[in-house]
Amino acid sequence: MRYIKSQMKQLVREDVRLQQKLKQLMTEHDLEKSFALKALYHAEVADSGKYMEAYRELDDLK
Repeated sequence: MRYIKSQMKQLVREDVRLQQKLKQLMTEHDLEKSFALKALYHAEVADSGKYMEAYRELDDLK
C-alpha cells in the first residue's frame, strides 16, 4: 500500500479524530499540511495502523 495524498485528505475529512491529530501534528511540530498528512499516514495507516482498512476501502473505490 502506498501513500496517495488525495486519499489521505479524504480519509481525514471523514474522521474528526484524524482532523484533530492532523492539527496537533501541524502545531506541535510546526509542519506544513502536506508534511503533516504524510506523517499522519505513517502513524495511523501504514503497517497495519488503526485506519488501514478505511484507507484501503478508499483505494478500492477508485
